[in-house]
Amino acid sequence: MSPRLSDQPLILRTRAWDDYALVDSGDGRKLERYGQALVVRPEPQCLWSAAQPELWDRADAVFDPTDDDEAGNWRFSRPQPEATELCWGGARFNARFTNFRHLAFFPEQAANWEWLDAAVRARPAPRILNLFGYTGVASLVCAAAGAEVTHVDASKKAVAYAKENAALSGIDNVRWIVEDARKFVQREVRRGNRYDGIILDPPKYGRGPDGQVWRLFEDTPELVGLCAELLSDEAAFLLVNAYAARISGMALAHLLADRLTGRGGVIDWGELGLVEDSSRAAEIGLSFFGRWSDL
Repeated sequence: MSPRLSDQPLILRTRAWDDYALVDSGDGRKLERYGQALVVRPEPQCLWSAAQPELWDRADAVFDPTDDDEAGNWRFSRPQPEATELCWGGARFNARFTNFRHLAFFPEQAANWEWLDAAVRARPAPRILNLFGYTGVASLVCAAAGAEVTHVDASKKAVAYAKENAALSGIDNVRWIVEDARKFVQREVRRGNRYDGIILDPPKYGRGPDGQVWRLFEDTPELVGLCAELLSDEAAFLLVNAYAARISGMALAHLLADRLTGRGGVIDWGELGLVEDSSRAAEIGLSFFGRWSDL
């Protein structure tokens, strides 16, 4: 038996919650609220006009890009704290103004967090592996739901921030690993370790701690195959997320189907997006996903 591939894509929409909102969007930018701060960031997909232009002059922080690779500088209309504590479910984490327009987490991933929370709660204390885990919000969501989590990222700084977020959340059931994701998975396969769920959120391009090079299109197929080997017999899911203009949810779904032959279950695929907190509710698609589940 092979996994059943869903015929239709899913659009997973993240709407405003207490600590975050997409307030307005348009003219190549988005206006967001992080806690109490209003933040303007570039977003080329916003081809329409802003609905509430009067709000944009109230922004506390504006990101000015210097190139097409998301680098740039922040301008502040008033002093901002180094870190702002936010919350989603059982996870508490800090938003930070980074040099790459992000704020140390990706709010559109809240749609995945909701799904992961439910998947973990459906199993007694599952073992979850989070690869390219960044600052750890997905790891903390799973841990808060009762999972035993292994979090892997090649960046010492990202893992340090993730540990800070765990302390804020009062969570101690996460194992933190600073290592190249591919090397870690290869070793886990050799050791015969298995996981009940795997989260894979690779960048388009990256470098490991020892200079290893990661390229999304060249390296993802091998890594997904290795992750398939790490799934336990009772595994619940393998979730792959990707940010790249040339990738698609359909491509990720067919990769999963190819690597999970004989597994059964269902493969869903589609797009993650943010929904504007306004009467027009404009939507911005920001990443693509494929997820196998046997829930």
